[in-house]
Amino acid sequence: MTSNTEHSEQIISLYGGSTPVRSRWSYRANEPFTVVAAFQTDSDRWVEWIFGRDLLAEGLTRPAGEGDVRLSPEISDGRPVLALEIESPDGHAVLEMDLAAVQGFLAATTEIVPMGAESDHFDIDGLIDEITNV
Repeated sequence: MTSNTEHSEQIISLYGGSTPVRSRWSYRANEPFTVVAAFQTDSDRWVEWIFGRDLLAEGLTRPAGEGDVRLSPEISDGRPVLALEIESPDGHAVLEMDLAAVQGFLAATTEIVPMGAESDHFDIDGLIDEITNV
């Protein structure tokens, strides 16, 4: 079973606690294991990061991630935030997002596909066709 149901949300992030960064968070039922966080650069270009929805869920309650994406709930200037640390060969950034806003995004994704039911929405045959027909 696949679906094209999608949820997107704009969340303002802070870089280094001071510079606002627009972000666009997306979730699609036909890609049920991942979320996409896109961040707007100075040149109006969007840079996308794709990571596991389970990593996002874990990162909302405790430090999570060992690779290029690390998440941690923190308190910044007296308010609860989700610290998102992203790293690539091109650079490194730590962004802070309102914890409640990211929790709301995750809750919206679970209305589309409940946690633990991702495999019911994942089209493995479609993936195999895509990989073998390259």
